[in-house]
Amino acid sequence: MDKIPKIDRQREHQANERTFLAWLRTSIGLIGFGFAIARFGIFLRQLNITITQQEPPVNPLSNSENLGIALVIFGISTIALAAWRYNQVFWQIERADYRPNRLMVWIMTGVVIILGFFSIPLLLRRDIPSRSPVPIQPQSRNLH
Repeated sequence: MDKIPKIDRQREHQANERTFLAWLRTSIGLIGFGFAIARFGIFLRQLNITITQQEPPVNPLSNSENLGIALVIFGISTIALAAWRYNQVFWQIERADYRPNRLMVWIMTGVVIILGFFSIPLLLRRDIPSRSPVPIQPQSRNLH
């Protein structure tokens, strides 16, 4: 006979699924946020080129594209870890041998803090030239 009643085991499995879905939402948020950061950085660079007619210098390490890619990779890793953890907890519940593990929480916290610190230089950077845009000449209409 099972060590825990069937209804309690069912609740534990449902809680495990809710936890997995929370990690899934988090990973989707990370991937979406990373995509938005990377694409917005490209947009700002193109806007700067259009306004100043010059290619702005791009730092090869600290730029929005790299931060965005890092967030997307971290989001993909998050869902892989969440699926692994869900399966691990599933079998622990079935064996009535659940042991909480805080390691994944600390890993996720550390990576988010590190990526947050990497985003600070992007927020503080003010290297957009203040050159005014090229004046637009009024176009004359030829009514002939």
